[in-house]
Amino acid sequence: MHVKSWLMRLSTHILAIALGVILTFSTLRVLPCQAASIAENNTSIAQAKAPITSNSFVTAAVNRVGSAVVRIDTERTVTRRVPEPFLEDPFFRRFFGDGFSQQMPPETLRGLGSGVIIDPSGEILTNAHVVNQADRVTVQLKDGRTFEGTVQGVDEVTDLAVVKIDAGGDVPVAPLGDSSTVQVGDWAIAVGNPLGLDNTVTLGIVSTLKRSSREVGILDKRLEFIQTDAAINPGNSGGPLLNDRGEVIGINTAIRADAMGIGFAIPIDKAKAIKDKLMRGEKIAHPYLGVQMVTLTPQLAKQNNSDPNSPLNVPEMNGVLVVRVIPNSPAALGGMRRGDVIVQVDRQPVSTAEQLQNIVDNSEVGQTLQIKVQRGKQTQQLSVRTGELENNY
Repeated sequence: MHVKSWLMRLSTHILAIALGVILTFSTLRVLPCQAASIAENNTSIAQAKAPITSNSFVTAAVNRVGSAVVRIDTERTVTRRVPEPFLEDPFFRRFFGDGFSQQMPPETLRGLGSGVIIDPSGEILTNAHVVNQADRVTVQLKDGRTFEGTVQGVDEVTDLAVVKIDAGGDVPVAPLGDSSTVQVGDWAIAVGNPLGLDNTVTLGIVSTLKRSSREVGILDKRLEFIQTDAAINPGNSGGPLLNDRGEVIGINTAIRADAMGIGFAIPIDKAKAIKDKLMRGEKIAHPYLGVQMVTLTPQLAKQNNSDPNSPLNVPEMNGVLVVRVIPNSPAALGGMRRGDVIVQVDRQPVSTAEQLQNIVDNSEVGQTLQIKVQRGKQTQQLSVRTGELENNY
């Protein structure tokens, strides 16, 4: 009787344990449909935390400015004369007669560039070489509207010009930035019409700042360029260089055909300084001394002096060596000579040609500069009154 009772209690305990195990595994099990639901919920949460967008800062910048970038087409009529040797050739005169005109038929030259609208009145900034001496200027907006443009002012020294269109104030305007805040490594976005391909955008970075026109090999300009690796090709000239916020930091210029992978832009601060005068048709005055110069170091001087064929010996020092003095220039009238080493201007030390050029550029036409030079073993103090640089200088 006791054995039977004990077996019954044992079987009850075993049944309870088995039932507990079954219930435990059933609660841990997840059905496939439930697993999929959980995964989807987790994915939704992850996507909500990190939304994906297809837009970029380049898109935003171009959308802000793109409609203010214009295409500029120019026409210029030129008449060429027949070379004199042809007119004097008896064989030539026998076929065409003595009354043959010395002038050839007029020829129309066409050009293409870009520009950017900077004022609701229809003022457009562009390069001087795009519109200078053009007989006709046609401006096309991104929305397809076309206007006749009037060249208000041109400054060849800075390669800047202002063109005006009459659109009744119904034009988009590009915001102008501050080129003094630009740093090497900043994003650079070039917008324009390279090679006639309208509304083209290229992206790069600012490679260097204050690249002088002398370093670039453009001796007839007075500029310190923004250098970029954003592609700037013919037709881009006059278009804007933008920062990542869609502000104009420079005016693109394509003036070096061999500058592969290198582009140059005129800082917008330079354009802002003269654009109002250009709009009024005023001439931009640029002071100059009238010398050709190079930066001199003791190492370069020593190398020059050790050359038996060197035309002159120069002091082994830091300064600016005068290579040539232009006849009848302010420097010539002030007593400057070839071989002089400029070391100081108005008590300010000078050690590079770029530094001297900046001092002259920041002076006024007609201002007298006190220039200290080393001439051989003697120190000379010269008074040079700056003159006005002509575009054809």
